[in-house]
Parts: sequence; structure tokens; C-alpha cells
Amino acid sequence: MTSIHDSTIGDAFARTGEFLTGNPMVRADADMRHVLDAQVELGAKSLEACLPAEARRQPTLEDAVRKVLERAGREPDDQGVDIDDIVITGPEGEISAKVYRSRMMDATATPPMILYIHDGGWIVGSPEKCDATPRALAKKTGAVVVSPAYRLAPEHKFPAAHDDCYAVWLWLIEEGANLGGDPGKAAVVGEGAGANIAINILLQAHAERVAMPVHQVLIHPIAGLDISTPSYVENMRARPIGTPTMQWFFRHLLESRAETADPRLNLVERTDFKGLPPATLVIAEIDPLRSEGELLSEALHKQGVSVDVRFYEGVTQGFFGLGSVVNKAMFAQSHVANNLVEAFAASRRKI
Repeated sequence: MTSIHDSTIGDAFARTGEFLTGNPMVRADADMRHVLDAQVELGAKSLEACLPAEARRQPTLEDAVRKVLERAGREPDDQGVDIDDIVITGPEGEISAKVYRSRMMDATATPPMILYIHDGGWIVGSPEKCDATPRALAKKTGAVVVSPAYRLAPEHKFPAAHDDCYAVWLWLIEEGANLGGDPGKAAVVGEGAGANIAINILLQAHAERVAMPVHQVLIHPIAGLDISTPSYVENMRARPIGTPTMQWFFRHLLESRAETADPRLNLVERTDFKGLPPATLVIAEIDPLRSEGELLSEALHKQGVSVDVRFYEGVTQGFFGLGSVVNKAMFAQSHVANNLVEAFAASRRKI
């Protein structure tokens, strides 16, 4: 295994015996290319070429979607969702969060709840910049969605983000009813780094005998540190996230090389998944994380966790929230929403 901290990218290529010089972006479908091209037009730089503060100011894929819509003469759709700001007490101070509610919510029923954890490699991203997915989830499921602004590295090293989001989960199951939702029917959804945090919430809750979500949605999860996997090699030059970007994330996240052995990061090697709730796992083709997502799916299945895996060709890491212009994102959102609605309907647990 070639670790994030153990070698250069060139070593990873040598150890796998693959020297792929092709551009992985030729596999991107037309919808995805339009968004990626718009992001470049907005002046986006590769994150690994930036310091963290500069990286956080870069145009995002959601910014690019707005440009694509503007070019087509379309206005962004708020999807009939209202947003409120709340503050939650965390392990090291207050955690701000956004709460999403559909205006089409059934007023006669108490809606389920979703804890949504954004991506950004633990370094970039915020509820403000990662707004599309929780909006879509609120609209398509009718759930009350909570999106926290967890602490980011390098100012707050690993595991600060994990600790914050677990605290938000504990708050949600205790206080979520004050938001008008039913914390007894709650799910966790995460993208990328957020998906890593999501499954770790379940593992910690299970170990501590705390109420667990009824379903978990893991969207192109960060599940390991091996950059010699086929997808890391094939997608070295992928946009917006390639192999150098992933290395950049981990360099800023971790305090020392010893932390690469932490089981919260090496999910694919864990053997304690038994007893976790069913999972929906979304994998993108043009993504360094593809292989470890597949390995995580296998590990969950072997340990008795029901897993519904969906693989989407022609799209990149970060595609899921782009449903207003990327068809495969729209399909992925609908599938995830259907699984969540079924899980909520099947749940009779009360806290």
C-alpha cells in the first residue's frame, strides 16, 4: 500500500506498474464538462496550488452551476426550501448550523430529520458554500435537514471535525424535536470527508450505545489513505479533485504521519461494521476515491450491513449537488431520497 504520507505520486505510479498519461477528463459527460468549464471560466485554481485561506475563496462547483444557469437564461431555484440559522454547543465552543425545511412539508405529520455533513476534504467548504445537497434532500424527502459548520483544518487538526459532528448528532437526537422534526427517525448523509465523518458517527454511537441513524448515505466517501489504488492512479489529473489535491487535504489535516494509522481514516480496514444501519453508497467514476468506495462497500457487505451501491459514469467528485444542470446528479439525488423515505417509513423507533 502506498500511503498519503509514505511516498510521492511518482512512487505510487511505479508501485502499481501503471503510467497512465491520458487525461481522465475525456470520460466526463457533457453536463459535467459544462460545469467544470464554467468553474475554470470563473478563475478557479487547483486547490493544491493554494494556501487554505485562498482555497476557501476559490469558485466552487455550485458557483459554476449558477454561471451555467445564467448563461441559459435560468434563475437558481430555491426548491421551495426555507433556511434558518441555529447555534449548537460543541466540544470546543459553539457550532453554527443551517436548518432546511421544505415549504411543501405535510403540516399534519412530524417530519424526519437528516444530519448533512458537507465535503471539502476537512480544509474547505461550509454550509453556505455547500448548499445544494441539503436543499435537494429537504425538498425530495420532506425532512428537516441540519448542516453544521464544523471546524476546519489546518487551524483545527484531525479529529476536530469528527468531534464537532458527533456532538451535533448527540444534540440532534436530544433536542431535534425543538426544530419540529422527529429525531427518532433520523439519517446521516455525508459527501467525501463528510461521508467519512458520517460513518464514524455511526461507529461511535454504536460503540457507546447511543441512538443511531435509521440510514446512512455515503457519497464518494474518503475511506482510506492508499494512493496506489487504481482510481488514484487513473484520476491523478482529474478535476476538480485529483490525486495531488487529496494529498494536499491530508497534509493540512494531520498533525503527524502516525495519525495515518487512525481507524477513523482507514475505514476499508475496519472489522467492526456489524450492527450498523443500512447504507446507500454513491460512487463517481472520475474520482480518486472510487476504488476505496468500492472496497468500503465490500467490507460493509461482508460484515452484514445492507448496502445499496450506485455507480455513476462520466461524473467527478462533487457531482451530487449539481442536479439542476447535471442529469446524473438528479438521478442520484432521486435514488438517495427514495431510499431515505423508505427508511423513514420503515422506522418505528422512538427516542
